[in-house]
Amino acid sequence: MNVDPNELEIAERYKLLIGTIGPRPIAVVSTVSTDGKPNLAPFSFFAGVGSNPMTLLFCPANDGDGNEKDSLRNAKPESEGGTGQFAVCVATAEIIERVAVAAEPLPRGESEYDLSGLTPIPCDTIQAPRVKESPVCFECETVSVTRTNPGAPAGGNVVMGRVVRVHVEDSLLNERMHTDQAAIDLVGRMGGLSYCHTRDRFDLRPGKQ
Repeated sequence: MNVDPNELEIAERYKLLIGTIGPRPIAVVSTVSTDGKPNLAPFSFFAGVGSNPMTLLFCPANDGDGNEKDSLRNAKPESEGGTGQFAVCVATAEIIERVAVAAEPLPRGESEYDLSGLTPIPCDTIQAPRVKESPVCFECETVSVTRTNPGAPAGGNVVMGRVVRVHVEDSLLNERMHTDQAAIDLVGRMGGLSYCHTRDRFDLRPGKQ
């Protein structure tokens, strides 16, 4: 099959993306509005950007009417009316069902923390809380927002943040900052309703074997 994406419906493009790009790491993004109301939502369009400075990104799409979702509305720079801050926690097998609950659309101001049973606790350097049950959290200050189709339904947005503090459970790291992959037990996102464990792993050196 040879596909021109311009000939597909928006929903078909989305299904093609999520069905063929995977497994995708899940960012459990915590933000707070300018009037102090917390918001929590998972995003599987999420990646690290670089280590100098430590930077990551997540991609909240516009809603079906082309409006910004709460995570973007809160995390965008202060000059655009947001707080300029967000926290990214990781999704593990232990909490993934509660993380999925946090994806439930709620009226603005209602708490995904209350709905999901996840626990908000204070971050060190930003106003947004972090998820107590997640073993890793990146506190971020927003660097930029790139909008691929402003105001359009499902238009993409790339929120890039500089990491200003990292919380990691002590048991996960060794003295060289290597993470115990079995202990962290991350979960990935696949297409449709599918997720995957990261328990089946193998080592492979780069280059010709």
